[in-house]
Amino acid sequence: MLLMKIRNINKSFGERDVLMGLDLDIALGDRIGLAGYNGTGKTTFAKILAGILPMDEGYIDGFSKKVKIGYLQQSVDYTDDSLKVQEHSKEWLKSAKMLGIGSLEGHRERRHLSGGEKLKVALTNVLQGNPDLLILDEPTNHMDLRGIKWLTSELQQFSGTVLIISHDRYFLDQTVTRIEELDDGKLISYEGNYSVYRKEKQRRFEIQERDYEKQQRYKKRIEGQMENLKSWSEKAHRDSTKSKTNEKLPMGYKETQRVKAKKMDIQIRSKMKRLNAEMEKNKVEKPKEDTSVYFDFSASQKRGKRVLEGTGAAKAFGSRTLFHQSHFYLKHGERAALIGPNGSGKTTFLNILLGKEELSEGRIWFSHSLKIGYLSQEVEDLNANLTPIQALGLTERDLISRAMDMSAHLGLAEMMDRKIEELSLGQRTKVKLIGLLLQELDMLILDEPTNHLDLPSREQLEETLRLFSGTLLIVSHDYYFLEKLSDCLLVIEEDQVIRRYEMTLNEWEKKDSLNESQDDKEQLLILETELSAVLGKLSLLQPGDPEYAELDNSFNLLMSRKKDLNNR
Repeated sequence: MLLMKIRNINKSFGERDVLMGLDLDIALGDRIGLAGYNGTGKTTFAKILAGILPMDEGYIDGFSKKVKIGYLQQSVDYTDDSLKVQEHSKEWLKSAKMLGIGSLEGHRERRHLSGGEKLKVALTNVLQGNPDLLILDEPTNHMDLRGIKWLTSELQQFSGTVLIISHDRYFLDQTVTRIEELDDGKLISYEGNYSVYRKEKQRRFEIQERDYEKQQRYKKRIEGQMENLKSWSEKAHRDSTKSKTNEKLPMGYKETQRVKAKKMDIQIRSKMKRLNAEMEKNKVEKPKEDTSVYFDFSASQKRGKRVLEGTGAAKAFGSRTLFHQSHFYLKHGERAALIGPNGSGKTTFLNILLGKEELSEGRIWFSHSLKIGYLSQEVEDLNANLTPIQALGLTERDLISRAMDMSAHLGLAEMMDRKIEELSLGQRTKVKLIGLLLQELDMLILDEPTNHLDLPSREQLEETLRLFSGTLLIVSHDYYFLEKLSDCLLVIEEDQVIRRYEMTLNEWEKKDSLNESQDDKEQLLILETELSAVLGKLSLLQPGDPEYAELDNSFNLLMSRKKDLNNR
């Protein structure tokens, strides 16, 4: 059943055309992922669909006149209205608990909510509206792994239609069955999740490239034939006008050459007309290469083995303890992921490492002259009224020249003379990355570095960070990003202690299930012992004995517990 028919949507901002004749059919139950580079207009389209932004041309036909739309905005667009909560609702509290935010009575003022908590409040509010069409714009930004798993499960059970704008590959793989790629103001459709989309896009590119090259060879061959005909025609024209004084010509020679020249001219025009018609009918455009994105983080000279070490580290705000009695370290060249639920203190911990906050107890030792670069998860700290060069505080000619070269590689060249307020969130993130790229650093602290970055930029950033010879400390909700880059973990655990683990994220997640499996084996051994004891006693009794019924009941209970453990 068709839920919406979207036709010929056009939207411009000043002289910049964003959406140009966009068409889309949305059916009931569709799971659509909206992909595309930063600045292509994904959020603009979502806002038009949600009725927040007017279109310049086109129409949207809702076949059901009462289509309820739930729209989760990007985090920077949250308002007091979108964050109003109704905690008296049992459904709201249930959803909030699953997202890990619980009651918000302690957060009377909105500024007390972390980025992740704000997102979860807004998401819970949207879900309470029971929408027919759910539009989620970067729903996993700032969200911890627990929240992402919960949201994935909810979307799999959600009976309505979902349109998701996300650069989280793992999340898209789990939640969508179709990708619509926004390119040059129009949509290109791909069936399947993100991984299938990438393979299919590469396949289409290779086919188009092959057909284009075949077309160009054919065009070159026909043009070569026409060049020969032109050459013969020009000779015939020259011969038809030769003077008798120059050389002795046979009778009727010039007339013959004129007729020959005319025939060749007709052939040339005919071939040109046929070629143009054929090229127009079967035209194959040159395939568009994905924008190349280059990052190059340079580390300065190698330091000692350990670059930082925490001893008895603790941090509290009044009566609230984030972590205590924590011992950890990082070595030169390690790639560590810092993980923990929203509100556990990850950003506070990073601020302590950066010298913006102090420990309540303990100390953290840093290697002498360690130079740290930091990419925050917020992009609002760039002055909206300045250009990127001005916002980065660049005044030296050499640095400005290098920044402009980097902007070209990052697909930002055309935006460098515009104000920050005109840039998309992904483009602002790239501006901040340029600021880091201009420095020689020993250690990079990256707080949600992939937030707002388009997918090609994420993948290239991964490859570059793998080549970075310094130390990495990463906070990210992007499962693929962390699994590909991190080789050890700093975990803020439920007992409020930061612990170091020599394992990947995938290995750490399996740790609990392995522990449960070990516990199950121990429980089975205990049950087997108890069953043997009960059977031994039962063998000495007759069914009519007073203890027999009690022991028989115990035996049945033990067997039931054993069956449950074996079925796990």
